[in-house]
Amino acid sequence: MGTTNADTENGHENDEASAAGGSIESFFANAVVLVTGATGFLGKALLEKLLRSCPRLATIYILIRPKKGQSIEQRHKELMDNPVFDRIRWEVPGNLNKVIPVKGDVALPELGLSPDDKAMLIQRVTVVFHSAATVRFDESLKVAVNLNTRGTERVVKLCKSMGSLVSMIHVSTAYSNADQKHIRESVYATKIKPDAVMEMCDCLDDETLAILEKRLIGKHPNTYTLTKGLAEQIIATKGAGLPVAIVRPSIVCAAYQEPFPGWVDNVCGITGIMMEIGRGTIRSIICNSDLNVDVVPVDHVVNTLICASWHNVMRRPKELQIYNCTSGPFNPIRWAEFGSLTRKHAIDSPSKYVMWYPGVTFRTNKLIHKMMAGMLHFLPAFVLDLVLRIQGGNPIMMKITRRFERAAKTGEFFAVNEWLFDGENMKNLAKDVKTTSDANDYYVDISNLDWDAYVHQYILGIRKYILKDSPDTLTKARSRLLKLYWAHRITQAFSFFVVIKMITKAGR
Repeated sequence: MGTTNADTENGHENDEASAAGGSIESFFANAVVLVTGATGFLGKALLEKLLRSCPRLATIYILIRPKKGQSIEQRHKELMDNPVFDRIRWEVPGNLNKVIPVKGDVALPELGLSPDDKAMLIQRVTVVFHSAATVRFDESLKVAVNLNTRGTERVVKLCKSMGSLVSMIHVSTAYSNADQKHIRESVYATKIKPDAVMEMCDCLDDETLAILEKRLIGKHPNTYTLTKGLAEQIIATKGAGLPVAIVRPSIVCAAYQEPFPGWVDNVCGITGIMMEIGRGTIRSIICNSDLNVDVVPVDHVVNTLICASWHNVMRRPKELQIYNCTSGPFNPIRWAEFGSLTRKHAIDSPSKYVMWYPGVTFRTNKLIHKMMAGMLHFLPAFVLDLVLRIQGGNPIMMKITRRFERAAKTGEFFAVNEWLFDGENMKNLAKDVKTTSDANDYYVDISNLDWDAYVHQYILGIRKYILKDSPDTLTKARSRLLKLYWAHRITQAFSFFVVIKMITKAGR
């Protein structure tokens, strides 16, 4: 795998890109970047970091599709108004004008690009970050294949036409080979090839596909991990000759430091679970607390993507480089500790929306979990909804409980399994980044991350960005939590008394 047209019209000189001790910022000087998936959680953070840390960057084109009655211009404005860009608005507001929307969709042939836009991208773009994907675990095979696998093929085809391209980064997932236990930094071939799966999805009806889906998924937990694995094979085969590398993040969570400590903008996965643990509404989870949870802050992933793009040119590898962007090999943390830190900081910094005193138990016994979920999740939700109905309010607690029960169910596979990730390429990346003059701006070595401090920022981030809870409510929230603590203790004592009574009666 070699780079193409490394001496570009945009000033990417070979010796500058390759020089040890140079800077990552200089690599992006005059660069024209294309980002897919820019409206997603990771995409927003990537845009923000590029705009802030690479001031000489020329342009960032973002592929946007019209959605829910919104034009691409409206979606672009909504994106630029996001709080993630507040720091840029304060420091370098003019840089926001460098982001230009292009109407397109990875789900459509030719990426849904107009002939003029396609010609413009082919002529101008020098760096590509492909992060567009459906991350829904319960997506149908046909949709997941079209977006994650066929979509990647379409991006590869476009990149092959780019005469000035110096680097392409494909964002995969550490769980793209979740059917394996030891994940090397290499592409795994599957028995059924990507082309065959794509052809099936094109030719077969939904009913037939639904029958085949389970067999195709095999030991994968869902269509997401399967189709991301197939996409990697597309990169390895059809991307041959491109200056491409793959970055595989594990579970992407709130920011550690950038753009703001604790920044997060959705309640997917672990974030939603942490929020409900903090509110006291989740008290039982299917999880093996002795296993490692592999989470990575979004700013760590963004730094890895940017540095991998630079590394791609600086190192000029002969083989496809894959970076397992994970915490396990460098700074492991067990579910038990992560859960304990979540509870600790949820109690230290409660939200005004707390419903009960935080406390959660990780269980591997599904029957006991179901019983406890019925008593501790659904029964209180039902009672609260009943009170809300009587007061003329909107009964939403059962709906919220069901939603988070489903979320916990989809993530269950990752909570009861553990993987051994190789990290040699990540080590080499961190070592080479240290030789640059702006190494302090791009931390890619996660070994020094303080988990206690991180979870603290995470809880504060959920409070601020998700619950929209201002700091001045903290005193009241702590007072409310104290009352809930004593209510919790009284309830425990009463339950214990009832159980003893029942045992006593049964023994007579």
